[in-house]
Amino acid sequence: MSDTPAHAPAATLQWSSRFAFLMAAIGSAVGLGNLWRFPFQTGANGGSAFVFVYLLCVLLIAFPVLVSEIAVGRHKGMSAVGSTRNLAIDAGKSPRWSIAGWVGMTAAFFILPTYSVIAGQVMAYSAMAFGGVFSGVDGAAADLPLFANTTHTLLWQFLFMFITVIIVARGLTGGIEKVVTILMPLFFVMLGGLAIFSMLNGNAGQALTYLFKPNFAAINGGMVLAALGQAFFSIGVGGAIMITYGSYLSPKENIPQSAGIIAGADTGVAIVAGLMIFPIVFAAGLNPGAGMGLIFNAMPNVFAQMPMGNIVGGAFFFLAFIAALTSSISLLQVVASFTDEHTDLSKGTTAIIFGGLAWFLGAGSAFSSEFGSFLDIFAGEIALPMGGLLIALFAGWVVPKAIMRGELPHASNTFFSVWRFLIRFPVPLAVAYILVSGLNSRFHFVDMITGITGGGS
Repeated sequence: MSDTPAHAPAATLQWSSRFAFLMAAIGSAVGLGNLWRFPFQTGANGGSAFVFVYLLCVLLIAFPVLVSEIAVGRHKGMSAVGSTRNLAIDAGKSPRWSIAGWVGMTAAFFILPTYSVIAGQVMAYSAMAFGGVFSGVDGAAADLPLFANTTHTLLWQFLFMFITVIIVARGLTGGIEKVVTILMPLFFVMLGGLAIFSMLNGNAGQALTYLFKPNFAAINGGMVLAALGQAFFSIGVGGAIMITYGSYLSPKENIPQSAGIIAGADTGVAIVAGLMIFPIVFAAGLNPGAGMGLIFNAMPNVFAQMPMGNIVGGAFFFLAFIAALTSSISLLQVVASFTDEHTDLSKGTTAIIFGGLAWFLGAGSAFSSEFGSFLDIFAGEIALPMGGLLIALFAGWVVPKAIMRGELPHASNTFFSVWRFLIRFPVPLAVAYILVSGLNSRFHFVDMITGITGGGS
């Protein structure tokens, strides 16, 4: 298929307000990982020492990529593929730089299948909690339905994808905007309320110690890599989402300021999520290192034993559902934006086709854990960091300095100079480190190269 768009670019669409853009972008960045992975990583890697390193990684690595993606998308007002291709042509470079958009779009789409499976189970747990199903369960709550019943899993995944498809099919203003401007404020209110409830009724002291007591001796290569990876993946860069959302952004908007709000809100949600989860975890004597297994296996039992447990548990999983939904619609919109440029398909048809394909692939992961692992590795550990690396190289080395400066008119000369230095040098090196480290952990990449070259013998 040709990269040349046959139809009007996405620039004909714009966010109706800055608030709508911020809610959509924050909703995209805030996902299921914020509710369990960041708090666990913090406690397991030195408390506030990890938070300090994480914030540095957000500021120096993730934030410059976020600014770049929004600027690239806004400049051309097209899909991720169209924006990178045409911007490269404008710069007198090869149109093959559209590979940056292709890889990011591929990463976004292939995250969706397994993500929707887990999100479907979140929906199921919320309904079960509100319905009092958890009442009287014992410690074997792990069997309550996550992947235990394939039919159950597929039905809830289908429902989740159906909701996602309906929202994307209704378009930018009629679908995505209406949903995020209602659900994200509700998300913040619920998150704050549940965190206060947890701190008042759980073991707040132990939770605060676990999350924030500094242990600077824990700062080492492994911890820095964990913080770097968490910062990069949590902010939601590398998957062409922010290029796509940036393509609908008004030329008047202050990109660095908006990017700072997005990154700050995402980090704040992750920290507050720890204050929501861990007081209950420690009060119940649970293992805080159980990760996602803690959320699905142990927490239902805790909710069953506490006063108003059905309401608190239902609200907790509904909160997770909101986080999953606002992320999933952004993942599907990346593909929908490209298809809208290059075909005569309606938004509804596009959403149904790719939403259905995502459901089908997710069903495959439900039947085969090996296939699910393959999708996770390909999307999360290869395509996503590769997309981030390519967009950093593209913004730093391919796009002319004058074009990027024109997209950041509100930024001071000092800010722009620092951003440009970071996106050209430290960011590509750091993202390449994430990519190679991920490959090495999965495939012993370094050992393979050493063996081929005859080293280490």
